[in-house]
Amino acid sequence: MSWPHVQLSADPAAFPAHPPADLSDPVIAAHDQAAFDAVETMVDHWDRPGWTAQTRAYYWMLTFPGSPALVDLALRCQQHLAQLGLDPVPDDGLHITLTRVGSVATLPLSRLDDVISAAAPLLPAAFRLRAVPLAGSRGAVRLTVAPWGPVLALHAALSEAMAPLGLAPRKPTALFRPHLSLAYNNRPRPAAPVIEAVTPLRGLAPVDLDVQEAQLVELRRENRAYRWDIVKSLPLG
Repeated sequence: MSWPHVQLSADPAAFPAHPPADLSDPVIAAHDQAAFDAVETMVDHWDRPGWTAQTRAYYWMLTFPGSPALVDLALRCQQHLAQLGLDPVPDDGLHITLTRVGSVATLPLSRLDDVISAAAPLLPAAFRLRAVPLAGSRGAVRLTVAPWGPVLALHAALSEAMAPLGLAPRKPTALFRPHLSLAYNNRPRPAAPVIEAVTPLRGLAPVDLDVQEAQLVELRRENRAYRWDIVKSLPLG
């Protein structure tokens, strides 16, 4: 299927800061890996302004409860990296974050109904992604997901749906970098040992993911992991 073209922009706050030249695998995988290999220092993923144990927020996400192959790949990578002391993502916590909707404290349930109603007719068709080992960022080790075209189309549709409601996403689609984290870094450290440990895992076979729905969730942190309750799952297409 042909997806609408999205012109991505460079952003020093994004990772990678510069988008890949092509939005398909293997170009994205090579680009992600090269960007991670250039990182010198990793930061504490959990040290983020505005997040506390009490924070609750609504997000659009993709979750993968029906993908044992993804769980197996994640576990294999996490076991290989265990000596680094990263915080592994639980097998029921694997996800792709799409966009923040708003704080639970400021969005009543009636507004959520509006968000859902606005999004439903705009969602693109279902699609397949490939999760490719293994890269990272300054705060995590993560799988590349490719191609980006359908994920960008989904992000753009959700952004379009929220705009009339006054709910602008924190990142426009042009700055979105889809990814799937496997483990979060929990302290400042030199990146080289992590990169060295990640590199041999790039020979593992990728996993295909069939994306049939997008989930609106209430997100929280628990014990250095992201956990959520699903508010609504919307079928794609």
